[in-house]
This record gives sequence, C-alpha cells and structure tokens, in this order.
Amino acid sequence: MLRTILVVLAALLAVFVLLVARQPDEFRVTRSATISAPADRVFAEVNDFHRWTAWSPFEKDPAMARTFAGQPTGTGAIYEWSGNRDVGAGRSTIVDSRPNDLIRIKLEFLRPFAATNTAEFSFVPRGEQTSVTWTLYGRNTLLSKAIGLFMSMDVMVGTEFENGLARLKAVVESSSAGCAFAQHTGDETWSCNPICSSMAGARRR
Repeated sequence: MLRTILVVLAALLAVFVLLVARQPDEFRVTRSATISAPADRVFAEVNDFHRWTAWSPFEKDPAMARTFAGQPTGTGAIYEWSGNRDVGAGRSTIVDSRPNDLIRIKLEFLRPFAATNTAEFSFVPRGEQTSVTWTLYGRNTLLSKAIGLFMSMDVMVGTEFENGLARLKAVVESSSAGCAFAQHTGDETWSCNPICSSMAGARRR
C-alpha cells in the first residue's frame, strides 16, 4: 500500500515538473489606454516617480516606506519601496527616457521574491489625445512558471495595469481641465502648479 502511494506521488510530481518545464521562458503583459491630453502632459506624470502615488495601482500600503534617489526625473531617477505583504519591497530605476515617446524602467523585486524585469511606457499622440501603452516583460523563473500553472500572469498583472491607466487618465484629464479653466478665468494661483506651468510653457513654444 505504501509502495503504491509513493509511486503515485512520484508520478504526480513528475507530471508537475514536466508541466512547469513546458511553461514559456519569457512573459510579456501589455495594456493600453487613450487619454484626452497632449503627450507631454501624460509623459510628465510617468517620468517623475514622485507623482506615481496619485495613480499607481501598486501604492496599496499607506505606511509604505518610500525613498527617492538619483535624478529628480527622467533617466537616472530611482524609487525604492518597502511595505506590507501586498506591495513587498523593491527598486525602480528609469534607464531610458525619451520625451513624449518612451520611458523604460528597470524593475527589481526584492521581496516577497527576487526578480528583475523591465517595464515600458510608450506614448503616441493622436490629435488632442495620447495613446499610452504600459508593458512589463522579463524571463520566467522556476517559481513564476510554477505559479503560472494556477494563475495567469496576464490577468493578474494586466488587471493592475488597467486600473493604473484608468487612474492616470483621471489624474491627467482632471488636472488639464483645471488648468484650462484657471487660465480662462485668469486665476494666477494656478501658476504655482507644475502641471499648469508646463502647459503654459508648451503653448508659448
């Protein structure tokens, strides 16, 4: 009886290992959204880690420790976080920043598991709107392959991206509307807002 149980368990383990080994070596998750604002407005929100707290879907821990280092924005900007089990710990570094076109981020997870992936944001102007695409890609570790047997990476991460893009859309469109109203009414208090200042500068150019 015991011998039979061990044989069955060994067979199940072999099947499991085979299934894990057959999982893709790489993954890629992509989501897009259209935002009613010029590309420079949308780009500015993503190019500055300090602004991510307003729209990132991963800011789930109010007590999360945040550290900003390197450049204030763009290439060389670094954002480190450490929080509860929902957010873990890690570091994001902007390694490529092309104004109103592309932002590439090296994403290093330290907890609950170690992994290094790449995130990209691309911006495509479409008249008065901007198409934003958020992509995450990297190599599947043995652990991520095993997890992939029970849950879809595309669904799990993709849902977060959809929520984040929806929040980014709300932030950008509401601030753009507020700036437009302030400029129309001559409200000078809005001149201290960096978003409005950038819009005004763009118009002057």
